[in-house]
Amino acid sequence: MSSPLKESTESSVETQQIDKKGLMKFLLPSLFGVLIFLFPIFDGDAFNIPLGIITEYVIDSLAAWLPAIVTFVMIISTVFTIISALFKPAFIKNSELLQSLFDVSLFWTITRILGTIFAVMTFYGVGIEIVYSAITGQVMFDLLTSLIVWFFVASFLMPYLINFGAMEFIGTLLRGVTKPLFTLPGRSAIDLLSSWIGNVNVGVVITREQYQSGFYTGREAAAISTCFSTVSLPFCLVIAGMLEVDHLFPIFYLTIVIAGIVSAVIIPRIPPISKIPDTYYTENQYQEDVPENMSKLQWALQQAVKRAKGAGSLADQLKQGLSIFLGIAFVLIPQVMAIGTFALIIAEFTSVFQILAQPMVPLLQLMQIPEAVEAAPATIVGFIDMFMPAVLASGIEAEITRFVIGALSLVQIIYLTEMGTLLIISKIPVTIWHLFLIFLERTLISLPIIVLIAHMIF
Repeated sequence: MSSPLKESTESSVETQQIDKKGLMKFLLPSLFGVLIFLFPIFDGDAFNIPLGIITEYVIDSLAAWLPAIVTFVMIISTVFTIISALFKPAFIKNSELLQSLFDVSLFWTITRILGTIFAVMTFYGVGIEIVYSAITGQVMFDLLTSLIVWFFVASFLMPYLINFGAMEFIGTLLRGVTKPLFTLPGRSAIDLLSSWIGNVNVGVVITREQYQSGFYTGREAAAISTCFSTVSLPFCLVIAGMLEVDHLFPIFYLTIVIAGIVSAVIIPRIPPISKIPDTYYTENQYQEDVPENMSKLQWALQQAVKRAKGAGSLADQLKQGLSIFLGIAFVLIPQVMAIGTFALIIAEFTSVFQILAQPMVPLLQLMQIPEAVEAAPATIVGFIDMFMPAVLASGIEAEITRFVIGALSLVQIIYLTEMGTLLIISKIPVTIWHLFLIFLERTLISLPIIVLIAHMIF
């Protein structure tokens, strides 16, 4: 005999009809979101997505103004953060949005102040040279002028991908693949595609929003962010070109895919990810299990339509987009500037990473990789920035070594100058220590795979 709870659940499922209006509210915005974030378009000499094309157009149009805009945003963030810390004004305390933006701990207050000081030094080219130099502060400043536009465009378009049922629909259909393979819910497939094809940081923001809305547990959000937020195809082309292995790009990219998938299968099953509690930030908002009396497609459609009906109006989407963008602009930008610049100073002006890389020398030699001593630092420095391994390896003569370093740097994916800092300041339960351990795990898991493939083609 069925329990009253089960009977009640099945009865409620049966009475929820999918009407034409609800179906259209799911289909039209969701297709628009999928088109913007996931649909590849051949743009000149490479593939891009509509989000990327829009963003690049805005960047080109505002190129002369972006450095000043970024500096101004950081100054505003820091001034209001200091005002909040010292005076605790009512207009901040009584606003949930302003409080989330400016009422922060002493550590993050100091970090924002430092980030703004670094930005002003870099903008005007004054102060301490190792801060504003072309290989430290200027690198971060140039990066942020691009990132702020990426996040501005993505913030207002993201609701169409996450609020109107696309993730529920895809998640239900793909749960049979992602759950046993990656120990993750089916809806994580959208995260994988959005960051794999598009922008890694946008993928992290999508994961953050889903976690804070109760669609992922802490462990799931951490695993998705550190395993699924892979580097995009266009960037892989850039790195292959820098290392002069672009004539091998099909096998180069296939190597990245294979090593990335293997890493994504293993990492969620071992510490530190496996030790993060499977608890929700807020009440669980989604159930992927299909009721016995329904097909998977029926349940996927019903869940998608239900989500779309609760998505709200256009004004609600714009309000959410503004909230996401302000959180990134006033919170992320100054903190990324501070942490990224400081990390680059350590990498460029100290021997920390040369020392940390010493254990990699015998490992690379064991794997018969030429110029192991020169290549070793490039296997570790990717924790700071994704460009640095390619920069260090560009002078290596052995093509097989450049191939290995390039592919490895694109599989490691955890770097403090962008994605790592975004994770640290999010509410996803990961620390910088977690990220460093996961970075090492991804390195040690993927390196033998990449080396094996490299030896097969060289």
